[in-house]
Amino acid sequence: MAEIVAIANQKGGVGKTTTAINLAVALAAFDYETLIIDFDPQSNATSGLGVDITKNNKNIYDVLSGRCPVEAAIHQTSVDWLDIVPTSHNLAGAEIELVSEFSRESVLKRSLDKIRDMYKFIIIDCPPSLGLLTVNALNSSNSVITPVQCEYYAMEGLAYFMNTVEKIRQALNPGLKVDGGVITMYDSRINLANQVKGEISKYYGDKLYKTVIPRNVRLAEAPSFGQPIFVYDPSSRGALAYKELALEFLSRRGVDVSAHKNSDLYVNEEAELEYDMGG
Repeated sequence: MAEIVAIANQKGGVGKTTTAINLAVALAAFDYETLIIDFDPQSNATSGLGVDITKNNKNIYDVLSGRCPVEAAIHQTSVDWLDIVPTSHNLAGAEIELVSEFSRESVLKRSLDKIRDMYKFIIIDCPPSLGLLTVNALNSSNSVITPVQCEYYAMEGLAYFMNTVEKIRQALNPGLKVDGGVITMYDSRINLANQVKGEISKYYGDKLYKTVIPRNVRLAEAPSFGQPIFVYDPSSRGALAYKELALEFLSRRGVDVSAHKNSDLYVNEEAELEYDMGG
């Protein structure tokens, strides 16, 4: 049964989609069957993996509205072992449509229960809000990872978001655990970034991921080409950081990652992600 991981934070622009895409790609590169669900109406994870939503592809909105089963909305990506359930801008209206739905906070969970035996990991890229879509994602998930940017406003709403997670755990999903926070867009030259990093460390304690994602131009450029960082620039600091994050993610789940540490994630001439066993 797949572990379902929500990548969530009520604040936008903190690196949720970048983290969701590149964590999913790295896990797939380590030969784990992985599914990413674009649950944000902005559809950045969809375009960031080069999926064209203008071709009338079935998507997560069709699943929520009952137009198709979730199996029909799964699409292969150019990355081996990685599938995606894309979204469309129509998802923005789903929160209104779900209001009258029976057990509206569990619509996504009921859909994902049908495919949990097909994957090892299911990564959900959540919208930057605490609305009904995010509630559905958190109610479906086993764990939640929260990307946090090193700036004042990013810290300001963190306690409120974590309080919401706790309420969902108590009322809807007692199995939901906080996997931890991930510091993103970090620039060690900025004093405020170092101060906020210290505050985030105090807040999360041992649950804070040791891997820090740096502010990196190549990470920012990659989505505009419809590519994860491991395809766009596998030697960049951003790619190395997300590889380390994936290794730490797996080690937290009791996986022996020693065989992966000295390996490189690279792209061959067919633009398919491969796993180089160090040779």
